Amino acid sequence: MRHTLDIDGRTLSYLDFGGTGRPLLALHGGMSEAAAFTGLAAALGDQWRVIAPDQRGHGDSDRAPHYRREGYVADAVALLDHLGLTEPVALLGYSLGGLNAYHLAAAHPDRIGVLIGVDATVDINVPDGPQWFDFLGALPYTAPTREELLAAVDPAALPFVADGVRPLPGGDGWRLAFHGQDMLDSIRACNGDHWDTWLTGTCPALLIRATHSQALSQEVADAMVARRPGTAYTTLDGDHFVPFTDPEGFHAAVAKYLAEVA
Repeated sequence: MRHTLDIDGRTLSYLDFGGTGRPLLALHGGMSEAAAFTGLAAALGDQWRVIAPDQRGHGDSDRAPHYRREGYVADAVALLDHLGLTEPVALLGYSLGGLNAYHLAAAHPDRIGVLIGVDATVDINVPDGPQWFDFLGALPYTAPTREELLAAVDPAALPFVADGVRPLPGGDGWRLAFHGQDMLDSIRACNGDHWDTWLTGTCPALLIRATHSQALSQEVADAMVARRPGTAYTTLDGDHFVPFTDPEGFHAAVAKYLAEVA
């Protein structure tokens, strides 16, 4: 079921997949949304109640004044409070959501009992000059019709936006699932060394890495596991998008770890 909560006049939308199982808060990656975890929720079945927000500026959640870590973390805490989840929950984050999850677990250790980071690094360097994500700056945001909106998107960018287009409230047009400038701001706000945050966390953790990841190098992954006590490690064969290209492997890895430690 989709629900919303108000945070200082800004709407945060979330999916609660329901059930009587233990709560698992799932944070999606950049340019994505909560529905990305529909398959995971089905795979985990009655054992876990998956709750996934459309993080700020994504999906059905409103755009936000900024996209720094403290904002993402504050939204997640507000959601836990809204749901009355005062006992430690399991937390999973993929890519951008993984970085947000690391910061949430470090800032609020009393709220997080288990952490799963999926292809999310702690050493982020966004260099100057042309980047693969520069297409975001040229994306349209709205158009009168779905067809006109997609026609205005560069064909190379369509895989990143086509599944998320949605009607505007009132039915007077269509929009993308995110504003391109918001995503650029979010990417650049990730820049930096997040090692201290990662090492501050004390709960049991699993790091999942794609064997051909463009985001998390083998060297950094090895160091993340070695330097943080209580951190397990597993790999999935694929690139950074492996949760979607190998959903069965991803779901199985998450289920196996949760069964072992939670």
